[in-house]
Formats: sequence, structure tokens, C-alpha cells
Amino acid sequence: MADLATIPPTDPASISIPPEVTAQASQAVRRSAKRTREVFAADFAQPSALHKSLQPEVAPSDPSPYDRAQKASVAARIRNEYASVRELPAALAAKQANAQTSLTARRKKPRAEDQASDPQMAKMIEEAGAQQPSSLSQPNGTSTALVRIPGTTNSTLPPNANGPTPQRNTSSTSLVRRDTVRQPKPTWHAPWKLFRVISGHLGWVRALAVEPGNTWFASGAGDRTIKIWDLATGTLKLTLTGHISTVRGLAVSPRHPYLFSCAEDKMVKCWDLETNKVIRHYHGHLSGVYTLALHPTLDVLCTGGRDGVVRVWDMRTRSNIHVLSGHKATVSSIATQATDPQVMSSSLDSTIRLYDLAAGKTMSVLTHHKKGVRSLVTHPTEYTFASASPGQIKQWLCPKGDFMQNFTGHNSVINSLAVNEEDVLFSGGDNGSVAFWDWKTGHRFQYEDSLAQPGSLDAEAGIMSSTFDKSGLRLMTGEADKTIKVWKQDEDATPESHPLQWAPTMGRQKF
Repeated sequence: MADLATIPPTDPASISIPPEVTAQASQAVRRSAKRTREVFAADFAQPSALHKSLQPEVAPSDPSPYDRAQKASVAARIRNEYASVRELPAALAAKQANAQTSLTARRKKPRAEDQASDPQMAKMIEEAGAQQPSSLSQPNGTSTALVRIPGTTNSTLPPNANGPTPQRNTSSTSLVRRDTVRQPKPTWHAPWKLFRVISGHLGWVRALAVEPGNTWFASGAGDRTIKIWDLATGTLKLTLTGHISTVRGLAVSPRHPYLFSCAEDKMVKCWDLETNKVIRHYHGHLSGVYTLALHPTLDVLCTGGRDGVVRVWDMRTRSNIHVLSGHKATVSSIATQATDPQVMSSSLDSTIRLYDLAAGKTMSVLTHHKKGVRSLVTHPTEYTFASASPGQIKQWLCPKGDFMQNFTGHNSVINSLAVNEEDVLFSGGDNGSVAFWDWKTGHRFQYEDSLAQPGSLDAEAGIMSSTFDKSGLRLMTGEADKTIKVWKQDEDATPESHPLQWAPTMGRQKF
């Protein structure tokens, strides 16, 4: 055996390594680098670590994960956005070539070649463009981007088959301010005037109701009586007694000879108008009952008051069907209609609730008002309603209660609202002020103060209740001076004698 010291050293360059060994070594280095990254991931948990591949110097130089991701992203975007327009139509390509030739001929000196702002991105775009999908090329090298699909020979040509689509020379509106808040012009309405004052009650007139036949109307007042008046002449026909406190709500049934009344004595009574006697009582309220409403198609009665709930009664059996809760304060007004929401209530907690009558629970709550809501009224023909709180009247769209517009200009505690089919909205204030509005646009076309009766205090000039008759030509208001005032439109008024005082604003005030 020769001595190891006498063996000459071998030159590393002269050693030939088989390719299989090189591939295995490269693969082992890759696995080692991958495992090292997993072990020391916390040390390289930075986005910058992706820009440099974590491999030893002996490993083959491969692009970093960031470069590969960028290249794949650029290729995908180019394929998705420009795959169908990689080549121009023949007519457009010839036109562009001619334009380029003429431009080169006119140019005296060659223009410096444009430099890309991001050379690396430009290189990736070139590489992605070179990798053209096989679906975009044919064996003869022609483009199929705008070639007709087989089987569609008789179809019309695409609009850009013979070049670009001709552009119309129209002015652009992209930088023009759009007039989206133009306010519609309100309809002209004749002014209303007072033509009759009915006296007879000994207390504030808190409730009014018109008979469906439009021949008489009923009034309830603080003297605990209900009086029936002839609508045409204003004469007293009948006085009903039975309540022991102020009568706050009245309703006449359109399908039965019944008059319903509610009062602050917690009582809800049903009067038979054929015998003028009470035939039913509805017991259940824990405090004074301030408002009631009859359903237009169902035999149910809805009442509400100081106990903060809306009670739904079966008219004939007197059973309490639903107790619609949710309000935190006195229920001031109830409105009903045949379609959803079938029951709506307003409260002094400054909210309006829309109820699902079948389920007996709240559909939605409107919280736009800042103060207690004292009155609700539904339009007789439209699918809308209005609500009033001190200094605010708001209009809503059913069924979800979408806000439509504000009626601004009545700065008072508004106790009562009424609307007729001619789109005239009336609002009566606690200080005796009356306002008439155009329902469509919210324009206030008349505003004045109701005069208190001689001998009464100025503080007693307050509108407590109001209602239009069935024709919409007469308006009755119950006031704090113990009278009922009847209003009608001025028959001699014309748009020339009483012109429309309207100054358009920038738009409707939101909320």
C-alpha cells in the first residue's frame, strides 16, 4: 500500500461529475433551502424576503418568488384584457401603416426612441406577449380575433370589421354639472277662507269625524259630550253623553251604523246610530285613550293612548286581537289602510312605527323626527302619508316608510293634519296658526292665524283637530276656543288675482 503522502493532489477541474449527480445535488440543495426557510421563517417574515430567493450561492440561479408572481400576474392580465384584440383588422392595420410611412417621410431627423418608465415591467410584458396562446393563432399565421365563427356566414358583420366604428361629433357631458336638484313647480290652489263658526261645546274640541254619506259630522270635546252636526247648515242634531272625561277620538264606520269614540277615561265605546246608545265597550287600556282608527276593509278597531301601545280589537266580539308594542311614550295618532303597512302609529317618543297586522309586530321604525310626533295622515289616493311634530312636517312613501320630503315653514307645535284628494295638505298649530300646502312639492301657498272667538283669551287660539269632508271642499277645524270653524276655497280666486308666490330653492332638504 502506497503512502498517502506520496499521492499527488487531484485537480478539481479535471474531475468529471455525471449529470445525474448534478441534478440530484441541485434537488438536495433546493430541499435543504426550503426546509431552512421553514425553520427560520420568523427571521424572514418580511415582504422584502420574497424579492431575493433564499438559496445558497452554489444553487442554480432561479427567479425569486416575487418575480415569478409578477410575471404570472402580467401574463394573466394581458391574456384577459387583450387576447381578443391582439391584432388590428386588415383595413385598420393598412391605414395605420400608411400613416406611419407618411409620418416617417415628413420627419427630418429620427426621433429618439421612447424609454419605458419601468424597464422591468416592459420586459415582462414582452415575455408575456411572446407566449401567445395557441387559440389565438392559426397555422397560416393569421389572427382569429375578429374572424367570423364558422356557422355564422349569414349574420351581419361586426361593427368594427372594416375599421373603427365612426364616432359621432357630440358634445361631452362628463365635465358638465348636472342639474339634479331642480325643484318642480307647485300646482296652483285657490286660497281657503273661513265662512262658518259653529258654537255649542263647553270645552276644547279635540276630535272630529265625517259620516261616509257626507251629510253630518261628529265632534268630541272637553265637556265630555259628542255632538252631531248637520254638515250643510251647521245646526246641532244630537248630543251623546256617556264619557266621564275629555273625548279624544271619533270614527264613523263606513260599513256599519256605528260610531266609535275614545276618551281620557280609558273607555272605548261603540255607539249604535239607530238607537243612539252604547252597545259595546272595549276594556283593556291602562290609561287615557287618545286616538282610534277603523280599518277600511276589516272589522277591526285600533286604539292607542298614554299606555304606549296600540291595541287591535275585533269590532263585534270585543276581543283584543293584538297589543302592538314598541313605543316608549304616549301614542298620539293612528292611521290605517288596506295595504301594508296596515297600521301606522306616531308617538311622543318622536318615532313612527309601521306594523304588520297579520303577524302583530313592528315592520319598521322611522326615527327622523327630533320631537314628539303628534299627528299622522294618509293620502286618500296615493300610497303616501305625512307626519307632524313641532316645527316639522315630513312626507313618507309606503310600504317601507321611505322619506320623501320636508314641509318647512310652520314654526309651531302642530297638533293636526288633514289632506284631500286635490293634494291640499292642512296643518293646524297650537298657537292658532293654519297652513295650507301643496302635497306634491311641499310648497306652502297660504299661512294665517285663526282668530279666537270674542270673549276668549288669545291663548285659546289653538287648532286641536281637523278633517276634510268626503268631497274635500270643506275643512272643519276643532279649536281651543270651544268652536268648530268651517273653511272653504275662495270661489272668486284665480291665478291672476292670487298669483303663485313660489321661489325655487336648490333642492329638497334631506331629513
